Amino acid sequence: MTQIAVLGEPVRTAGYGLVGVRLLPATTAAEVRRWWRELPTEIGIVLLTPAAAGALDPQALDSAAVLTVVLPA
Repeated sequence: MTQIAVLGEPVRTAGYGLVGVRLLPATTAAEVRRWWRELPTEIGIVLLTPAAAGALDPQALDSAAVLTVVLPA
């Protein structure tokens, strides 16, 4: 079954855990890129905070095997 994850600053993403979304906390650009490289295979949709999206190469998002959504600021 495909899972949903949210990647970004814990203060912006913590609430998503209440509805069963997998939390991928990252407070630095390096942490965002590490999570992105090591994204679990069961994840099919990734919600990104604006800061997390900014830390990733736009081509990486376009060519990803997962659906990505950038959350509003």
